Amino acid sequence: MTKHIERQIATLKEKIQRVGTLVEEAISKSITAVINLDQGLAQRVLDNDEQIDRMEVEVEEECLKILALYQPVAADLRFVVSTLKINNDLERMGDLATNIAKRVGPLATGTPCELPPEIRTMAMRAEEMVRDCLRAVIDGDPVLARQVREQDDAVDDARQRVRRRMMEAIRAEPAKLENLLRINSISKHIERIADMATNVAEDVIYMVEGDIVRHRDA
Repeated sequence: MTKHIERQIATLKEKIQRVGTLVEEAISKSITAVINLDQGLAQRVLDNDEQIDRMEVEVEEECLKILALYQPVAADLRFVVSTLKINNDLERMGDLATNIAKRVGPLATGTPCELPPEIRTMAMRAEEMVRDCLRAVIDGDPVLARQVREQDDAVDDARQRVRRRMMEAIRAEPAKLENLLRINSISKHIERIADMATNVAEDVIYMVEGDIVRHRDA
């Protein structure tokens, strides 16, 4: 029984790593597409969303199979339960990347608007958080997971600066309203990606240490 569950958990880890890789690529491409107004790259993000959805279902089914057949306990149980939650958050990150990509076409064809510098700053930070939280999952690294949590406030602060800039710009140049709102929406989606990365990091801490850190300060 022990060797069977070890093999199943190894398979599960490979699958969640694959989902994470796809999501990380989608986020990176969507942000690059926004910065460069690259509609072709944005379309590739949209085209790949279905693959992420399929993999998310596969991981969930694998988790449920392990729970039903092997009734894991202790660390194995925490790993499977945490993977279920991480899997859901990764799929939501993929959806957020898709939402960002959907705004590239209208941004490129609408009234030209300059991206505020905070967009690039918060995007770089969010991408780093996603990369590190995924590495923490695979390595079972609660120290790295805590470092991810500590970065979330910086993304939140940048998001608020973008929001203020956009509101000021709307008052000054109402003709650019639609694209300014799109930029504001993109910043909100990036913030939510960072939030999801924080959720994943918190699940890693629970997975490794059995400590529930949600709703606590970093």
